[in-house]
Amino acid sequence: MVPYSNKKLILGFLVVFVCAPPAAFSQKSSARARQRKEVVEAYRVCNRFQELLAENLDFDRAFEATFTKSASRRREIAITEGEFDGDSLAGVDTAILVDAFKSRMQLWFLMMPLFSPDSTEEERTFFSPKIKAILDRKAPDTASEFAAYALQLKRDVAEIRAHLDQLGQRFPNVAARIRDFKRDLAKRIEPPTHPVKPLTAYSRGQVLGLKEEYYRIEDYAVIREGREMRIIGIRFFARLF
Repeated sequence: MVPYSNKKLILGFLVVFVCAPPAAFSQKSSARARQRKEVVEAYRVCNRFQELLAENLDFDRAFEATFTKSASRRREIAITEGEFDGDSLAGVDTAILVDAFKSRMQLWFLMMPLFSPDSTEEERTFFSPKIKAILDRKAPDTASEFAAYALQLKRDVAEIRAHLDQLGQRFPNVAARIRDFKRDLAKRIEPPTHPVKPLTAYSRGQVLGLKEEYYRIEDYAVIREGREMRIIGIRFFARLF
């Protein structure tokens, strides 16, 4: 894990709204209307993910509603984005791997409003030794220990959520941080004025084959899965240290 001081998070999906005259707005609207139907649906599923996540920072709920339903793709997403060792964990059940991945993501989303504390005292309050130990918890190297690790992560999530809730109740500035974070999460992504075209050679692990098509929507990767557009990857924040 990384140090906890001097952290800055840039939300890649942060949208800057500007006032435009009616003609410009109409022009943008018509440009968006020319997007392929599945592109419009891809934007819709990304915005749905953000809306759900913004309600209560519940990553599991947002994931289940918008991400791929394919068990094999979920496994690859968990291994790649969860930074697990796919070779040593080959015998671990897919559902356990995905649960561990979702828990790790949940931990970070709950802690994001607390990053970049304004003072050393605030940092000590936000990131106590107990909280740091949770964030520093490493995945085991052996498959036999992974189920216990996944269960521990669920307990960690409950601990971190309680920690954030308590800080929000005690400190108005933390409550404001949480409100601002949720507000930014909920901001909509709008299609560009140029046609969005599918890409190939998705580079995140083995989620897709080299020739399988996907759409890059801001920092989301989206595919058609049956009749639906589903998310397969999200890299929407950058950490600068």
